[in-house]
Amino acid sequence: MTNVVNWAKAHPRLSAWFALGIGMVAILAYEAKDVGLLPGQWAALIVATIAVAGLCVWIIGWEDDDEETDEKPAEGAAKSETAKGKSSEDATGSEAGEAKPSEDAAKSEGDAARSATGKAKKK
Repeated sequence: MTNVVNWAKAHPRLSAWFALGIGMVAILAYEAKDVGLLPGQWAALIVATIAVAGLCVWIIGWEDDDEETDEKPAEGAAKSETAKGKSSEDATGSEAGEAKPSEDAAKSEGDAARSATGKAKKK
């Protein structure tokens, strides 16, 4: 059993694909048991389901890759700024951790509010 756990820790995406594929095929089998599919149709559905599970794990893995690449430059930039003796304030005077709302986001929120009220008036 420890071999399986060690393999799963060493290959997290493959183990996630395996587990998700098993779960999705189980749900497929339960939901389609009374449909009357032919063996070839079952095989095609199972293969497609396992492929979709793999795609799901692959897409979810994109976030892991982004987080890993984001952490490395951020650590290097923080070290270089500390080494240079720069303060935590940027050129506008706001602190580095503060989020600044963009004008585009404010515009789109206003447009969404106007369209929502316009739809409400039309009804």
